[in-house]
Amino acid sequence: MRWARGSRNERVPHRQHRAADVRDARDRPAHRLPGGLFARRGGHRLGIVGIELGLLQPTLLQALPERIWGVMSNDTLLAVPFFTFMGLILERSGMAEDLLDTIGQLFGAVRGGLAYAVIFVGALLAATTGVVAASVISMGLISLPIMLRYGYDRRLASGVIAASGTLAQIIPPSLVLIIMADQLGKSVGDMYAGAFIPGITLAGLYALYTLGVTIIKPAWAPALPEEARTLREPDGSSGNRSLLVLTLIAIAIAVTFWMIYYDQYNPDTATDERIVITTSVAIGAAFFTAVISKVLKLGLLSRIAERVTFVLIPPLALIFLVLGTIFLGVATPTEGGAMGATGALIMALARRRLSFSLLKQAMNTTAKLSTFVVFILVGARVFSLTFYGVNGHVWVEHLLTSLPGGQLGFLIVVNILIFVLAFFLDFFELSFIVVPLIGPVADKLGIDLIWFGVLLGVNMQTSFMHPPFGFALFYLRSVAPAKEYLDKYSGRKTAPVTTGQIYWGAVPFVLIQIIMVGLIIIFPNIVSGGLATKAKIDIQNIRIETPADVSTPGASTSGGSSSEQDEATKALEKEMGGGGGEKAPEKAPEVK
Repeated sequence: MRWARGSRNERVPHRQHRAADVRDARDRPAHRLPGGLFARRGGHRLGIVGIELGLLQPTLLQALPERIWGVMSNDTLLAVPFFTFMGLILERSGMAEDLLDTIGQLFGAVRGGLAYAVIFVGALLAATTGVVAASVISMGLISLPIMLRYGYDRRLASGVIAASGTLAQIIPPSLVLIIMADQLGKSVGDMYAGAFIPGITLAGLYALYTLGVTIIKPAWAPALPEEARTLREPDGSSGNRSLLVLTLIAIAIAVTFWMIYYDQYNPDTATDERIVITTSVAIGAAFFTAVISKVLKLGLLSRIAERVTFVLIPPLALIFLVLGTIFLGVATPTEGGAMGATGALIMALARRRLSFSLLKQAMNTTAKLSTFVVFILVGARVFSLTFYGVNGHVWVEHLLTSLPGGQLGFLIVVNILIFVLAFFLDFFELSFIVVPLIGPVADKLGIDLIWFGVLLGVNMQTSFMHPPFGFALFYLRSVAPAKEYLDKYSGRKTAPVTTGQIYWGAVPFVLIQIIMVGLIIIFPNIVSGGLATKAKIDIQNIRIETPADVSTPGASTSGGSSSEQDEATKALEKEMGGGGGEKAPEKAPEVK
């Protein structure tokens, strides 16, 4: 199929695009659609057939450029390249390697310690990079050989790495949450705040499953041998006592700050803001203690405590810089992404790993991914415009609203639909094509769209874990050993990781993600607990006091003011929809 050729100045009339004009344009040697977009000859003929049959309106061809312009002028989508660039810089600056090495040493003495380290680092990378590919590939390259070296079961090791990498889909700053907020017409900051607690809960469920495996199948996840734990004190001790003391001091400072500053003086503060500020205070106190000990050579901390502090604090500071400013309302998601990209460059520069080649690779990959997103969104806009043109959205709305069970029946059907489609579609396609169709139905049924978006975000995680098309499985397959190899540290031959082992390792974590979807439906406060509480106006307790009329001597002020107050209260109730009686508080508006 060839592009139509011809003069660039020949245009179909933009404002008066009638069916006759379309038929005339069909016979021209070349044409352009309004807005400067070349049309393919075959696609245009299909549009003409639809118009001739009365299935489509000619005005759809005018609306198309406006839809595409709406995509290009959307400021929210600027956050996508910012967060992508930030994640790529951090991944290439060696942060993942340092984190996995340090946390692996910290949990090495515990059975399944490397798996816990992968889950912890996966959550931390998700909160800093937000890119699934970067997380899975980094942890696959660094952690998988170590786990295989010390006897971890291949299914458990591959499943933990792939599932921990997909945490970048639900833990802010997630790209899918940005797209979801844009498609549902909601604030990205509110979507981030709602997804914060579910993301951490999901990571906790992964750790709980690992704990169960270590109890039932201890040979699948052994502890590291002593010779592999290199961060030890000169006397041979682990140094964990020093780290425990520092952690307890930080927790005590956090609890004290929470109780005094929030519970006593600011009790109405939202949960997400409390967590961000309190955690920042505790982390700052720990970092200040480590810096004082190192500069003054006081020897207050052990090697492991000092290493953990200096390796963990920079990414945690970056998380506060990005998510903290968004949650606190200081910055928009786009501004937070710009600050995060700047912070990632500073961290790479501080590690002396910032180079021109690194910048070039990161910018090339960012441009490719951003272009990929925009073109999928443009195609989805064309699809949705055509779908609306034939009243497809009305059919979908009638179908879903007539389901038995009301809200619950709608949620069950939609989540099953998303789960099945995730076998074949990426989360971008699901967000751009499916969500615009089901979002208005959810809104009409009275479902909070922030809660609904987070629920779908958790469900869409499975698109990365589904055999046979899960992207996280393919990312891991690309870095996992496909042939038997000689381990250079142990000197032993190590068996490869098969594709079947990767697939079977992903199955338990897909089930955990489905359980998380059920938990969000059963306990909706998991999402709403991270959102700011809104104060309700009780119109029954409103008092309107009017000054006494001092210009009329001897007038009865008490009775007059009481009557005026009653009349004003009734008028206010009527105006606000209260109507008096017991039902008035339920219809009271909500204000922030």
